Amino acid sequence: MQSVFYYYVKKGPSLDDDEVVGFDDEVNKVIKRLVEGPAESLAIIPVVGMPGLGKTTLARKIYNDSTLSFEFFSILWVYVGQEYKIKDIYLRILKHFKNSLDEYLNEDEGTLAKVISGFMSKGGRCLIVLDDVWEENVIDHVKKVFPENKKGHRIMMTTRELPVAAYVNPDPHNLKFLTPKESFELLVKRVFGEGSCPDKLKDVGKRIAGNCGGVPLVVVVIAGALAGRSNTTEWEVVERNVAQLAFSVNKDCGVFVEMSYDRLSQEMQTCFLYCGIFPRDFDIPAWKLIRTWIAEGLIKPQQSYTLEEIAEHHLNDLVNRNLVIMLQKRSDGQIKTCRLHGMLHEFCRRKAANKWLFQEICTAADNSFPSIQDSDTCRRLCIQPSTLCDFLSTKPSAEHVRSFYCFSSKQKQTELSPNDIKLIHKAFPLMRVLDVEPLKFLFSKDFNNLFHLRYIAISGDIKALLPPFGNFWNLQTLILNTSTSEPTLDVKADIWNMLQLRHLHTNIPAKLPSPTITTGKPSSLQTLSMVAPESCKKDVLAKACHLKKLSIRGQMAAFLESRGGISNLEELKCLEHLKLLNDILYMNKTVQLPAAFFRLVRTVKKLTLANTRFAWSEAEKLAEMESLEVLKLKENAFMGDTWKPEVGGFRKLQVLWIEKAELETWEASNLSYPILRNLVLVSCDKLNAIPIELADIPNLCEMKLDNTIKAVKSAKHILEHKKTQNMVFKFSVFPPESESKATQ
Repeated sequence: MQSVFYYYVKKGPSLDDDEVVGFDDEVNKVIKRLVEGPAESLAIIPVVGMPGLGKTTLARKIYNDSTLSFEFFSILWVYVGQEYKIKDIYLRILKHFKNSLDEYLNEDEGTLAKVISGFMSKGGRCLIVLDDVWEENVIDHVKKVFPENKKGHRIMMTTRELPVAAYVNPDPHNLKFLTPKESFELLVKRVFGEGSCPDKLKDVGKRIAGNCGGVPLVVVVIAGALAGRSNTTEWEVVERNVAQLAFSVNKDCGVFVEMSYDRLSQEMQTCFLYCGIFPRDFDIPAWKLIRTWIAEGLIKPQQSYTLEEIAEHHLNDLVNRNLVIMLQKRSDGQIKTCRLHGMLHEFCRRKAANKWLFQEICTAADNSFPSIQDSDTCRRLCIQPSTLCDFLSTKPSAEHVRSFYCFSSKQKQTELSPNDIKLIHKAFPLMRVLDVEPLKFLFSKDFNNLFHLRYIAISGDIKALLPPFGNFWNLQTLILNTSTSEPTLDVKADIWNMLQLRHLHTNIPAKLPSPTITTGKPSSLQTLSMVAPESCKKDVLAKACHLKKLSIRGQMAAFLESRGGISNLEELKCLEHLKLLNDILYMNKTVQLPAAFFRLVRTVKKLTLANTRFAWSEAEKLAEMESLEVLKLKENAFMGDTWKPEVGGFRKLQVLWIEKAELETWEASNLSYPILRNLVLVSCDKLNAIPIELADIPNLCEMKLDNTIKAVKSAKHILEHKKTQNMVFKFSVFPPESESKATQ
């Protein structure tokens, strides 16, 4: 587990997802109980409150608080939920100590508890945060993982069940309701951001906030309904609706969600409800959500915009309306992962069921399944992997079903028999969407007949993409995660005849065939992630001339030569994201960046390099890239101990990420990266200092150092300089200095 220090210099209100007005006092109270409890024995601090009161938000603020980094050697976060399994909880805890869990997946609960206890005994005291606990049984089992070494370990848990809280501690922390003043302050922040509430709206705004019952979620949801409305009459309409509801603290917040939901266009309503197809508390990759929206036909085309751009706008709008929670941002500031609050997830599931948008396949009390053969109203099905085998044993058959989903956040892949896999293909012959990544997938003759498929996401021991795949003329997105030991995936299908194909994702490099016909309509491909260097031939890239994202992985020496395949990148006039990932195995020659690289990639905004081993002196060739905004230099992208970039080189660069570099001396001025916003240094353990001149970059607002200990002192000088300028600045360090000194 990586503990992190956070330093903030704030100017004006922050609208971080984990910030709720009035929580500072609550945070301090719980932290005090965690820190000042019994010095040698295990203590458990439950946080209890009704749905929507902010239990998880409070827990995340505490989890991220720098104070605890001084007090605890390891801080772990584990989501539990209603449908938990003790073994899964143990594996989530173990994940904080081991990068790979393969050797532990078949162990029983008792063995896992002992393994975790062994890891914990090697360090200082530990804090485990358990989110959304429903049963006492969970705590009894988690207590078993703590070693009896009298370190004063802690458990903090959130629960809506007071009996569960009282079971582990007769004095739980009862989360308070917001005062009317705090409710109004939160409403203003969520509606107006860093702006203030207009005087004409203050009185009605205070009345609306007062009718929210002090529940943060209700305030946030109503703020979403008010966003963009500046007319007093419109606010008074919302006020009357809120007042008529006579909100009770025990009442479901669904009626408040409905107010924001009703303001959405019909297209966005469907997109929002569709988020409920993912399991509760599932971290939803934004790109996957956008791809499935498109495959389902939920996004209507507009002139001047691609379907992906429209879908991304819809997702941003849902986040801005507080209907979807943004969990992670990409380096360019866009949404990387998102999630539905538990109550909003229930709303989406319930509303979607009423509209027959999708149906979740669950066992009834008598272990039977709902009949899907007798009704042609629901065209989308979703199911948990643990239930799938029993469901398939009923030999379902439903031609009306267009989409079949199976999602899981578990580590272990679910294996079905070949006959069970074939049952999926036979049951739904008119499928358009098939997303079953948790399953070990097998192909069959029936699968090759699913010509209507627009979206496929599968995993398995896949060594090649065979010719029958070329018959999926309607396919838009193909995601293949293969477990084969082969270094590449041999694409034998004629993908250039699949004119609807927009996104091809593989976890190993794909070897692409040359187009049989080079003339005619170009491919619709926007994403190729990833391909082998030898596939980047002129005819291939000319056919894929609309590519926006390209990831190339393999032995780059020949590709990067002046007459190598890299010159073919000039065919890509729309390319925005480029990754060059070099396979250094058996590499016996120096690799150089072509002098004309900047000319070949004029449109690239985000560049990632890994293991390319260029000399730092060649970095100036990247500075000539006129559109470059994000530069990620991963493991050994550049070699050498000194970097002295020229003044004014990286004119548009906003994000700079340097990882596992041998760099010792870095000399630069604020004019070297004039608009740099975010600096990340990972495992640059030889770097003596960050140029203090970077403190004068006006836009620089975030800096992260991970295992870059020597440079911490200079980073703190930059922090102090930002403080004197009263500028917004976020600075994080791992490991904390107290921990790093203890291990030296």
